Amino acid sequence: MKVDGKIRYSIVVPLFNEEGSAATLYVALTQVMHSLADSYELLFVDDGSTDRTQTILNEIYEADSCVRVITLGRNFGQTAALKAGFDAAQGETIIAMDGDLQHDPAEIPSFIAKLDEGFDLVSGWRSERKDTWLTRRLPSRIANWAMAKLSGVPLHDFGTTFKAYRRDVIHNLPLYGELHRFIPALAAWSGARITEIPITNPPRQHGTSKYGLSRTLRVFLDLLNVKFWLGYSTKPLHFFGFFGICAAGIGVLTGMLLLVQKLVIHAELIASNISLAFGSIALVLAGVQILCLGLVSEMMSRTYYESQRKPIYAAKITRKSDLPLRVRLAAPRRAGESVRDGFGESRRTQYARQSSGEHVIS
Repeated sequence: MKVDGKIRYSIVVPLFNEEGSAATLYVALTQVMHSLADSYELLFVDDGSTDRTQTILNEIYEADSCVRVITLGRNFGQTAALKAGFDAAQGETIIAMDGDLQHDPAEIPSFIAKLDEGFDLVSGWRSERKDTWLTRRLPSRIANWAMAKLSGVPLHDFGTTFKAYRRDVIHNLPLYGELHRFIPALAAWSGARITEIPITNPPRQHGTSKYGLSRTLRVFLDLLNVKFWLGYSTKPLHFFGFFGICAAGIGVLTGMLLLVQKLVIHAELIASNISLAFGSIALVLAGVQILCLGLVSEMMSRTYYESQRKPIYAAKITRKSDLPLRVRLAAPRRAGESVRDGFGESRRTQYARQSSGEHVIS
Protein backbone atom coordinates (compact mmCIF):
# COMPACT_ATOMS: atom_id res chain seq x y z
CA MET A 1 0.00 0.00 0.00
CA LYS A 2 1.50 3.31 -1.11
CA VAL A 3 0.37 6.90 -0.67
CA ASP A 4 1.87 9.40 -3.12
CA GLY A 5 4.41 6.74 -4.07
CA LYS A 6 5.87 6.63 -0.54
CA ILE A 7 5.76 3.91 2.08
CA ARG A 8 5.54 4.95 5.71
CA TYR A 9 6.27 1.64 7.49
CA SER A 10 8.34 -1.39 6.53
CA ILE A 11 8.04 -4.51 8.68
CA VAL A 12 11.08 -6.79 8.27
CA VAL A 13 10.65 -10.39 9.42
CA PRO A 14 13.42 -13.00 8.96
CA LEU A 15 12.20 -16.61 9.00
CA PHE A 16 13.97 -19.93 9.12
CA ASN A 17 11.83 -23.08 9.18
CA GLU A 18 8.75 -21.31 10.55
CA GLU A 19 6.03 -23.05 8.55
CA GLY A 20 3.81 -23.24 11.63
CA SER A 21 4.03 -19.53 12.39
CA ALA A 22 4.27 -17.72 9.04
CA ALA A 23 0.56 -17.59 8.16
CA THR A 24 -0.57 -16.70 11.69
CA LEU A 25 2.02 -13.94 11.92
CA TYR A 26 0.95 -12.52 8.56
CA VAL A 27 -2.70 -12.29 9.65
CA ALA A 28 -1.77 -10.56 12.93
CA LEU A 29 0.56 -8.10 11.17
CA THR A 30 -2.07 -7.23 8.56
CA GLN A 31 -4.68 -6.47 11.22
CA VAL A 32 -2.32 -4.18 13.13
CA MET A 33 -1.03 -2.34 10.06
CA HIS A 34 -4.55 -1.77 8.72
CA SER A 35 -5.49 -0.19 12.05
CA LEU A 36 -2.71 2.38 11.59
CA ALA A 37 -4.37 3.61 8.39
CA ASP A 38 -1.08 4.44 6.71
CA SER A 39 1.05 3.03 3.91
CA TYR A 40 3.09 -0.05 4.76
CA GLU A 41 4.86 -3.10 3.39
CA LEU A 42 5.59 -6.50 4.88
CA LEU A 43 9.04 -7.85 4.05
CA PHE A 44 9.44 -11.56 4.77
CA VAL A 45 13.01 -12.85 4.42
CA ASP A 46 13.27 -16.62 4.02
CA ASP A 47 16.71 -17.49 5.36
CA GLY A 48 17.15 -20.76 3.48
CA SER A 49 14.27 -22.67 5.08
CA THR A 50 14.08 -26.40 4.38
CA ASP A 51 10.39 -26.85 5.30
CA ARG A 52 7.26 -25.32 3.71
CA THR A 53 8.04 -21.77 4.84
CA GLN A 54 8.94 -20.58 1.33
CA THR A 55 5.76 -22.09 -0.16
CA ILE A 56 3.58 -20.39 2.43
CA LEU A 57 5.31 -17.05 1.90
CA ASN A 58 4.84 -17.30 -1.87
CA GLU A 59 1.11 -17.95 -1.38
CA ILE A 60 0.84 -14.90 0.87
CA TYR A 61 2.73 -12.83 -1.69
CA GLU A 62 0.33 -13.83 -4.47
CA ALA A 63 -2.68 -12.83 -2.34
CA ASP A 64 -1.44 -9.48 -0.95
CA SER A 65 0.26 -6.67 -2.87
CA CYS A 66 1.67 -5.23 0.39
CA VAL A 67 3.84 -8.31 0.87
CA ARG A 68 7.36 -8.70 -0.49
CA VAL A 69 9.35 -11.93 -0.15
CA ILE A 70 13.13 -12.24 -0.22
CA THR A 71 14.49 -15.78 -0.49
CA LEU A 72 18.14 -16.30 0.40
CA GLY A 73 20.14 -19.01 -1.34
CA ARG A 74 20.97 -20.78 1.91
CA ASN A 75 20.86 -20.21 5.65
CA PHE A 76 23.12 -17.18 6.12
CA GLY A 77 22.03 -16.37 9.67
CA GLN A 78 19.84 -13.76 11.29
CA THR A 79 22.15 -10.80 10.75
CA ALA A 80 22.37 -11.43 7.00
CA ALA A 81 18.60 -11.95 6.75
CA LEU A 82 17.93 -8.70 8.59
CA LYS A 83 20.44 -6.85 6.43
CA ALA A 84 18.73 -8.16 3.29
CA GLY A 85 15.40 -6.87 4.60
CA PHE A 86 16.84 -3.49 5.62
CA ASP A 87 18.44 -3.02 2.20
CA ALA A 88 15.16 -3.76 0.43
CA ALA A 89 12.92 -1.77 2.78
CA GLN A 90 11.42 1.41 1.34
CA GLY A 91 9.61 2.72 4.40
CA GLU A 92 10.52 5.84 6.37
CA THR A 93 10.21 3.75 9.54
CA ILE A 94 11.58 0.21 9.64
CA ILE A 95 10.42 -2.28 12.26
CA ALA A 96 12.15 -5.64 12.67
CA MET A 97 10.76 -8.62 14.54
CA ASP A 98 11.12 -12.40 14.74
CA GLY A 99 8.88 -14.77 12.85
CA ASP A 100 8.29 -17.30 15.65
CA LEU A 101 5.31 -15.46 17.25
CA GLN A 102 7.36 -14.58 20.33
CA HIS A 103 6.95 -10.92 19.34
CA ASP A 104 3.41 -9.55 19.48
CA PRO A 105 2.52 -7.41 16.43
CA ALA A 106 -0.04 -5.57 18.59
CA GLU A 107 2.89 -3.76 20.23
CA ILE A 108 4.04 -2.12 16.99
CA PRO A 109 2.02 1.10 17.66
CA SER A 110 3.95 1.52 20.94
CA PHE A 111 7.24 1.52 19.02
CA ILE A 112 5.89 4.04 16.53
CA ALA A 113 4.66 6.31 19.33
CA LYS A 114 8.17 6.39 20.81
CA LEU A 115 9.70 7.25 17.46
CA ASP A 116 7.21 10.11 17.15
CA GLU A 117 8.59 11.49 20.41
CA GLY A 118 11.88 12.16 18.62
CA PHE A 119 13.86 8.97 19.17
CA ASP A 120 15.82 7.39 16.32
CA LEU A 121 15.83 3.80 17.60
CA VAL A 122 13.38 2.06 19.90
CA SER A 123 14.41 -1.31 21.31
CA GLY A 124 12.17 -3.89 22.93
CA TRP A 125 12.86 -5.10 26.46
CA ARG A 126 11.70 -8.58 27.44
CA SER A 127 11.28 -7.66 31.09
CA GLU A 128 9.51 -10.95 31.93
CA ARG A 129 11.05 -13.70 29.83
CA LYS A 130 9.40 -17.11 29.58
CA ASP A 131 12.55 -18.99 28.50
CA THR A 132 14.49 -21.51 30.57
CA TRP A 133 16.61 -19.88 33.27
CA LEU A 134 19.93 -21.76 32.91
CA THR A 135 20.35 -21.95 29.13
CA ARG A 136 18.63 -18.73 28.05
CA ARG A 137 17.91 -16.16 30.77
CA LEU A 138 21.15 -16.39 32.77
CA PRO A 139 23.53 -16.15 29.75
CA SER A 140 21.35 -13.38 28.31
CA ARG A 141 21.48 -11.36 31.53
CA ILE A 142 25.26 -11.65 31.72
CA ALA A 143 25.69 -10.76 28.05
CA ASN A 144 23.34 -7.77 28.27
CA TRP A 145 25.15 -6.44 31.34
CA ALA A 146 28.53 -6.74 29.60
CA MET A 147 27.23 -5.13 26.40
CA ALA A 148 25.73 -2.21 28.30
CA LYS A 149 28.97 -1.59 30.19
CA LEU A 150 31.32 -1.90 27.23
CA SER A 151 29.16 -0.07 24.67
CA GLY A 152 27.95 2.70 26.98
CA VAL A 153 24.33 2.17 25.87
CA PRO A 154 22.19 1.49 28.97
CA LEU A 155 19.76 -1.05 27.51
CA HIS A 156 18.42 -4.07 29.38
CA ASP A 157 17.95 -6.27 26.30
CA PHE A 158 20.30 -6.16 23.32
CA GLY A 159 19.37 -9.60 22.02
CA THR A 160 15.78 -9.06 20.95
CA THR A 161 15.14 -8.42 17.26
CA PHE A 162 11.99 -6.41 18.01
CA LYS A 163 13.17 -2.87 17.29
CA ALA A 164 12.03 0.19 15.35
CA TYR A 165 14.40 2.41 13.39
CA ARG A 166 14.33 5.56 11.39
CA ARG A 167 15.39 4.74 7.86
CA ASP A 168 18.50 6.94 7.83
CA VAL A 169 19.80 5.30 11.03
CA ILE A 170 19.65 1.67 9.97
CA HIS A 171 20.73 2.19 6.35
CA ASN A 172 24.08 3.65 7.41
CA LEU A 173 25.12 0.74 9.63
CA PRO A 174 27.49 -2.01 8.44
CA LEU A 175 26.10 -5.41 9.48
CA TYR A 176 27.91 -8.71 9.14
CA GLY A 177 28.72 -11.76 11.22
CA GLU A 178 26.23 -11.70 14.10
CA LEU A 179 26.22 -7.97 14.78
CA HIS A 180 22.44 -7.52 14.69
CA ARG A 181 22.31 -7.58 18.50
CA PHE A 182 24.82 -4.71 18.60
CA ILE A 183 22.82 -2.37 16.36
CA PRO A 184 22.04 0.00 19.29
CA ALA A 185 25.77 0.34 20.06
CA LEU A 186 26.61 0.96 16.40
CA ALA A 187 23.77 3.49 16.10
CA ALA A 188 24.83 5.28 19.28
CA TRP A 189 28.26 5.88 17.74
CA SER A 190 26.59 7.99 15.03
CA GLY A 191 24.63 10.00 17.60
CA ALA A 192 21.25 8.25 17.38
CA ARG A 193 18.78 8.84 20.22
CA ILE A 194 17.93 5.44 21.68
CA THR A 195 15.29 4.27 24.13
CA GLU A 196 13.57 1.00 25.04
CA ILE A 197 10.06 -0.10 25.92
CA PRO A 198 8.94 -3.27 27.74
CA ILE A 199 7.44 -5.96 25.53
CA THR A 200 5.76 -9.26 26.22
CA ASN A 201 7.53 -12.53 25.55
CA PRO A 202 4.93 -15.22 24.81
CA PRO A 203 6.23 -18.80 24.64
CA ARG A 204 7.09 -20.34 21.29
CA GLN A 205 4.07 -22.11 19.79
CA HIS A 206 5.68 -23.93 16.87
CA GLY A 207 9.09 -25.35 16.02
CA THR A 208 12.20 -25.20 18.15
CA SER A 209 14.50 -22.38 19.18
CA LYS A 210 17.61 -21.76 17.05
CA TYR A 211 19.54 -20.32 20.00
CA GLY A 212 21.30 -21.99 22.89
CA LEU A 213 24.13 -21.82 25.38
CA SER A 214 26.71 -22.42 22.61
CA ARG A 215 26.16 -18.88 21.28
CA THR A 216 27.51 -17.27 24.46
CA LEU A 217 31.16 -17.48 23.38
CA ARG A 218 30.38 -16.07 19.94
CA VAL A 219 28.44 -13.20 21.50
CA PHE A 220 31.40 -12.39 23.74
CA LEU A 221 33.82 -12.38 20.79
CA ASP A 222 31.46 -10.16 18.79
CA LEU A 223 31.26 -7.84 21.78
CA LEU A 224 35.04 -7.46 21.83
CA ASN A 225 34.97 -6.81 18.08
CA VAL A 226 32.34 -4.07 18.42
CA LYS A 227 34.10 -2.48 21.39
CA PHE A 228 37.38 -2.31 19.49
CA TRP A 229 35.70 -1.05 16.32
CA LEU A 230 33.75 1.71 18.05
CA GLY A 231 36.62 2.85 20.22
CA TYR A 232 39.77 2.31 18.17
CA SER A 233 38.95 1.75 14.49
CA THR A 234 40.38 5.18 13.61
CA LYS A 235 43.20 5.07 16.18
CA PRO A 236 44.37 1.47 16.72
CA LEU A 237 47.80 2.63 17.90
CA HIS A 238 46.14 4.03 21.04
CA PHE A 239 44.95 0.52 21.89
CA PHE A 240 48.08 -1.47 21.03
CA GLY A 241 50.38 1.31 22.17
CA PHE A 242 49.06 1.16 25.73
CA PHE A 243 49.86 -2.53 26.12
CA GLY A 244 53.14 -2.21 24.22
CA ILE A 245 54.41 0.64 26.40
CA CYS A 246 53.30 -1.15 29.57
CA ALA A 247 55.08 -4.37 28.61
CA ALA A 248 58.27 -2.62 27.46
CA GLY A 249 58.22 -0.32 30.48
CA ILE A 250 57.97 -3.19 32.95
CA GLY A 251 60.76 -5.00 31.13
CA VAL A 252 63.05 -1.94 31.20
CA LEU A 253 62.36 -1.26 34.89
CA THR A 254 63.04 -4.89 35.76
CA GLY A 255 66.29 -4.83 33.80
CA MET A 256 67.40 -1.61 35.49
CA LEU A 257 66.66 -3.12 38.90
CA LEU A 258 68.85 -6.12 38.08
CA LEU A 259 71.66 -3.81 36.91
CA VAL A 260 71.48 -1.81 40.13
CA GLN A 261 71.65 -5.00 42.17
CA LYS A 262 74.66 -6.24 40.20
CA LEU A 263 76.69 -3.04 39.74
CA VAL A 264 75.80 -0.97 42.81
CA ILE A 265 74.80 -3.42 45.52
CA HIS A 266 77.07 -6.16 44.12
CA ALA A 267 74.45 -8.82 44.75
CA GLU A 268 75.32 -12.34 43.79
CA LEU A 269 73.95 -13.63 40.49
CA ILE A 270 71.47 -16.36 41.40
CA ALA A 271 69.13 -18.48 39.30
CA SER A 272 66.07 -16.36 40.10
CA ASN A 273 67.83 -13.25 38.87
CA ILE A 274 68.76 -14.97 35.61
CA SER A 275 65.14 -15.95 35.06
CA LEU A 276 64.08 -12.40 35.86
CA ALA A 277 66.61 -11.05 33.37
CA PHE A 278 65.27 -13.26 30.59
CA GLY A 279 61.73 -12.22 31.57
CA SER A 280 62.62 -8.53 31.31
CA ILE A 281 64.16 -9.05 27.87
CA ALA A 282 61.06 -10.95 26.75
CA LEU A 283 58.81 -8.13 27.99
CA VAL A 284 60.82 -5.49 26.13
CA LEU A 285 60.71 -7.51 22.91
CA ALA A 286 56.98 -8.17 23.33
CA GLY A 287 56.36 -4.48 23.95
CA VAL A 288 58.24 -3.51 20.81
CA GLN A 289 56.32 -6.08 18.77
CA ILE A 290 52.98 -4.83 20.11
CA LEU A 291 53.94 -1.26 19.25
CA CYS A 292 54.89 -2.36 15.74
CA LEU A 293 51.53 -4.13 15.45
CA GLY A 294 49.85 -0.88 16.45
CA LEU A 295 51.77 1.06 13.80
CA VAL A 296 50.85 -1.49 11.12
CA SER A 297 47.21 -1.37 12.23
CA GLU A 298 47.33 2.43 12.07
CA MET A 299 48.53 2.30 8.45
CA MET A 300 45.90 -0.30 7.56
CA SER A 301 43.19 1.82 9.19
CA ARG A 302 44.20 4.89 7.20
CA THR A 303 44.40 2.85 4.00
CA TYR A 304 40.93 1.44 4.65
CA TYR A 305 39.26 4.79 5.30
CA GLU A 306 41.03 6.58 2.46
CA SER A 307 40.75 3.88 -0.21
CA GLN A 308 37.13 3.05 0.61
CA ARG A 309 36.28 6.71 1.22
CA LYS A 310 34.73 5.78 4.54
CA PRO A 311 33.75 8.80 6.65
CA ILE A 312 35.00 8.95 10.23
CA TYR A 313 31.93 10.92 11.26
CA ALA A 314 28.15 10.72 10.88
CA ALA A 315 26.34 13.88 9.78
CA LYS A 316 22.74 14.13 10.91
CA ILE A 317 21.66 17.24 8.97
CA THR A 318 23.34 18.95 6.04
CA ARG A 319 21.78 22.15 4.77
CA LYS A 320 22.69 23.54 1.40
CA SER A 321 21.10 25.67 -1.27
CA ASP A 322 19.62 24.03 -4.33
CA LEU A 323 20.82 27.00 -6.44
CA PRO A 324 24.18 26.69 -8.20
CA LEU A 325 27.01 28.82 -6.81
CA ARG A 326 28.07 31.42 -9.35
CA VAL A 327 29.77 34.80 -9.55
CA ARG A 328 27.54 37.69 -10.53
CA LEU A 329 29.08 40.70 -12.29
CA ALA A 330 27.17 43.96 -11.95
CA ALA A 331 28.98 45.42 -14.94
CA PRO A 332 32.02 44.77 -17.10
CA ARG A 333 35.22 45.40 -15.20
CA ARG A 334 37.28 48.43 -15.83
CA ALA A 335 41.00 48.73 -15.43
CA GLY A 336 41.96 48.46 -11.76
CA GLU A 337 38.41 47.50 -10.63
CA SER A 338 37.92 44.40 -8.52
CA VAL A 339 35.31 41.76 -9.19
CA ARG A 340 32.23 41.80 -6.92
CA ASP A 341 30.30 38.67 -6.23
CA GLY A 342 26.61 38.24 -5.57
CA PHE A 343 27.07 38.53 -1.83
CA GLY A 344 27.38 42.31 -2.00
CA GLU A 345 30.33 44.38 -0.85
CA SER A 346 28.35 46.45 1.64
CA ARG A 347 26.88 43.39 3.34
CA ARG A 348 30.30 41.71 3.45
CA THR A 349 31.80 44.83 5.07
CA GLN A 350 28.99 44.92 7.59
CA TYR A 351 29.56 41.28 8.65
CA ALA A 352 33.29 41.88 8.84
CA ARG A 353 32.73 44.85 11.16
CA GLN A 354 30.35 42.83 13.30
CA SER A 355 32.84 39.99 13.66
CA SER A 356 35.47 42.48 14.82
CA GLY A 357 33.24 43.66 17.66
CA GLU A 358 31.82 46.87 16.12
CA HIS A 359 28.14 47.67 16.63
CA VAL A 360 26.50 48.06 13.23
CA ILE A 361 23.02 49.48 12.66
CA SER A 362 21.49 48.70 9.28
